[in-house]
Amino acid sequence: MTNGLGLASLEERAKLGDIDTVVAAFPDHLGRLVGKRFAARFFLDEVVRHGFHACDYLLTVDMEMEPLPGFELASWDKGYGDFHATADLATLRIVPWVPRTALVLCDLFGADGRPVEEAPRSILKRQIERLRNAGFTAMMGAELEFYLFKESYDVARAKNYHGLTPSAAYREDYHVLQTTRDEPVIGAIRAGLEAAGVPIECSKGEWGCGQHEINTRYAPALEMADRVTIYKNAVKEIAGAAGRAATFMAKVDEKEAGSSFHLHASLWDLSARENAFSRDGVESATMRHALAGLMAAARPFALLYAPRVNSFKRYQAASWAPTRVAWAHDNRTCGFRVVGSGASCRIENRLPGADANPYVAMAAAIAAMLDGIERRIEPVAEFRGNAYESGDAVSRVPASLREAVGEFAQCEVAVRAFGERVVNYLVTHARHEQAAFDRAVTCWERVRDFERI
Repeated sequence: MTNGLGLASLEERAKLGDIDTVVAAFPDHLGRLVGKRFAARFFLDEVVRHGFHACDYLLTVDMEMEPLPGFELASWDKGYGDFHATADLATLRIVPWVPRTALVLCDLFGADGRPVEEAPRSILKRQIERLRNAGFTAMMGAELEFYLFKESYDVARAKNYHGLTPSAAYREDYHVLQTTRDEPVIGAIRAGLEAAGVPIECSKGEWGCGQHEINTRYAPALEMADRVTIYKNAVKEIAGAAGRAATFMAKVDEKEAGSSFHLHASLWDLSARENAFSRDGVESATMRHALAGLMAAARPFALLYAPRVNSFKRYQAASWAPTRVAWAHDNRTCGFRVVGSGASCRIENRLPGADANPYVAMAAAIAAMLDGIERRIEPVAEFRGNAYESGDAVSRVPASLREAVGEFAQCEVAVRAFGERVVNYLVTHARHEQAAFDRAVTCWERVRDFERI
């Protein structure tokens, strides 16, 4: 990680008054950062050595922070006790868009001193360890899209998120003219992330009106998941400070393209310290097995790439989002693309949406690749042509959250990789999400049925 903030530097900057607050946070099951703001002096004196406590209900609530039933992890019957959060000092960094503030990410432990299995960072760390035992490490990159609006979050909320004005009046994919108009916000995001130790490759306009993409440089899987989480938080905070609203919804408007989280992955040989996907410039058997594993688990693992009801509305034909479990070299109609060569040879997984929890999505990708390698399975033939028009010849992506939950709940690969406890945890959250939607009366229903039914 570049631009890290060591303890000695934090100590000095705290004495000078340059930093007076440290945000100690951890990702929840939705991928949001939750935690506490500590006085810098108290953080240095106490939290660095002893950590801090946070209520264990934080991993078992819905979007509205209502406690949900059915979890082994925490419940009213267990009294909703505390997690013990320990700072991962390798993640300590300044937050340049918030005055005199630093940020550190934390890992969660239970009363028994063991890592909390269900915590997103723990889920990913377990897969990284399994991969390491097999002789590999995962390098990952992310292309994450979002929509930017001219309204503030307060105005958007007052309008019930209807009738918002995109930052661009026309589609701006790769346009420089329109993105220059958004540069006061997008440029501030790039600069802020760079100063916060999240290296940026580039930003660009995307296909939708007001849609943008900012790409972070590739990194080991855990560091990449941390970067994505900080990136999403930064976009919202910086846009909000500028009086603008941004969203990472997978599908914010049925007339526009969805927002994706294209996940690039390669496996590196620990002993040879080289990309195991390429041998002497040729795509290796390891790459083929990893690709086959990703494809074999694509349907049951769709829940981990698309965790919300809205997520599956992104999978529409001719929308740049995949609808079929197919692979090819440099073909954006397929769910998986093999791109690059030599050290840059990698698999682009186009299934995750921008609403995915990056830790869980990356853990899913690692688990799937590892399963393919362990079973030495081979991928189907490379797809040629337009995968959107492949028909029943190619397996489709699940069409709904309900369908995805059903497959994941019965997936033996998931139980082997994540353990029954984590599988049950993820399934329980998904079923609560589906049940909440099933109870809701939507605007679509009112418009169609109120007067004319």
